[in-house]
Amino acid sequence: MFIGREKELSLLETLHSSSKFAYLVLYGRRRIGKTSLLKEFSKSHSVIFYSAQAKNDSLNLADFSKTLQMYFTGTTFGTFSDWKAAFTYITSQVSEKRITLIIDEFPFIAEVNPTIKSILQHTIDHQWKEKNLFLILCGSSVSFMETEVMGSKSPLYGRSTSNLELQSFDYLQSAAFFPNYSNEEKLLSYGILGGIPCYLQAFSDASPLAQNIAQNILSMGSFLKDETQNLLKMELREPAVYNSIFEAIATGSSRLNDIAQKIHEEQSKCSKYIGTLKTMKLIEKITPSGEKASSKKSIYMISDNFFMFWYHFIFSNRSYYELLGENESAQEIMEQLPLYMGGIFEKICTEYLVRLAKLKKLPFIPHTIGRWWGSDPRTKKENDIDILAWDKHHQNAIFCECKFRNKPFAMDEYNDFMRATEIHTKAEHRFYYLFSKSGFSESVTTRAQNEGVILVNLDDLFLVM
Repeated sequence: MFIGREKELSLLETLHSSSKFAYLVLYGRRRIGKTSLLKEFSKSHSVIFYSAQAKNDSLNLADFSKTLQMYFTGTTFGTFSDWKAAFTYITSQVSEKRITLIIDEFPFIAEVNPTIKSILQHTIDHQWKEKNLFLILCGSSVSFMETEVMGSKSPLYGRSTSNLELQSFDYLQSAAFFPNYSNEEKLLSYGILGGIPCYLQAFSDASPLAQNIAQNILSMGSFLKDETQNLLKMELREPAVYNSIFEAIATGSSRLNDIAQKIHEEQSKCSKYIGTLKTMKLIEKITPSGEKASSKKSIYMISDNFFMFWYHFIFSNRSYYELLGENESAQEIMEQLPLYMGGIFEKICTEYLVRLAKLKKLPFIPHTIGRWWGSDPRTKKENDIDILAWDKHHQNAIFCECKFRNKPFAMDEYNDFMRATEIHTKAEHRFYYLFSKSGFSESVTTRAQNEGVILVNLDDLFLVM
């Protein structure tokens, strides 16, 4: 079953419905669902769909030639002499009926034959620009697509009529994969799997979460058991160093210096490797909300929930879990999930606020939104706010506290939160949101009503559409 991507499909339909030349660059990290999106689009249209492979140029050209010839004639008559001839053949076949050409995993061709970019640029400029043709170039190497296909030094620069970087699902979109789970189980599933469709499809809401963990992550031969390692081996040359960086971050080291010390590597080397992981959308640099990107307070976090889960629970415990057994290991992980979910819940609540902002249901449109941390000048101690949103002029602020615990939000926590917000004196207009998995105490509920504080429980997160 294909779930979500309504806006993305709508864009493809709009581009396809035009009678003018259209060229879309579609890209995103591996497993994000690019090919699935293109296949879903192709179900209702006649398209030339060619998926390149990691092999030499001659073999890809031969496969491409067969794909074209079978589409137009239903038979094959040999490999074209070169890519220029193949593209010219397409030109000769264009008529009033719109032709859609999809080249999936384009980097596999362009990396072994860099000239194809110039050949394609020349074909677009001199043959296709006035034709009823829809071209889609798709790729999983984000850096390659951004630099070698869309970059200013690329021959293809400026030729695309649309660009689309496919993003992972948020918590609400991910919940659609598990209609039979409770709302808490849906959030736990998101905390484990993140918003990658391929990972979400590995779990079944016909089975308890613990069973899914045992069978689909811990079990020998399961897809997710070695997914992180397989992905790193596909993309990187030195997975050992990257593994160490992931483990350091997953176990609490978030500053560059701390990560370098934890894995016993030079800061410069760590910075380079982290930069690669940022390009792959697996790690993100986070700055206290409202501060400049160059802030010395910046930290690094694992942006992919499944990678975070895997390195937090499994990477250093694999031998132990094998001895303990899949079912017992899954139960142990389940017991530790509430503590692990603390940071994930902040991410979920942020995504909820972003949805509200898009619906114009917040007091203002945030210019920055995210965690804030820093020194409290009153106590000279570190303080933090789970979510802090500022407007463009730093006159309006939304302060949020998020609790994923098995007890109601208590009055002492309310007081601590309010004190923490007092150091942000620049905010002329202040708004407060409290999020709690287990609801709120009666005293907190009464006080919040009197003070205009918004209370959000687990079910409320699923009412925003």
